Amino acid sequence: MPRLPFIALCLLLATPSLAADWKYEGGNVPIAYFDNGDAQFQFACRGGDLAMAYWVRKPSREVASATSLSLAINASGPASGSLAATGGTIFAQDFPLIHSDGSSILVRGPVARQWAGIAQRAGDMIRVGFVRRKAEGGLEVFDGHEFGARGSNAAIAKVLGQCG
Repeated sequence: MPRLPFIALCLLLATPSLAADWKYEGGNVPIAYFDNGDAQFQFACRGGDLAMAYWVRKPSREVASATSLSLAINASGPASGSLAATGGTIFAQDFPLIHSDGSSILVRGPVARQWAGIAQRAGDMIRVGFVRRKAEGGLEVFDGHEFGARGSNAAIAKVLGQCG
């Protein structure tokens, strides 16, 4: 009998790691997403077109007051780096922000496809955030978030399979 509580404890400890995988939902709008509680990063097939969205629930003051910002992704940097400090950061320039119970960007077309490929090839971590270039060089990052990459390849592939 002493093994039963130990096994139950091990299963409870394993549950959060299972929850860290990318999720896939089929239906009328197939979607692959990762939600870290503060932000969500997703790819969905909407009306036959691939769409990528980044949604921050409680945006910073700078993001909440912006009408447009650039978006950056990095899926190849070191595990301890930041979005601005790691090599391999890719930008999608000046997209309009949507403010409804948070702030989000919705991107369609070639940029969404490019980023889907980046997210599928990610190592351990995907970093996404709103950015703008500083006048003196470098980046200012606003509401940057990290998302685990485990399962991103398979989940996004299912969405891409539905989107022509």
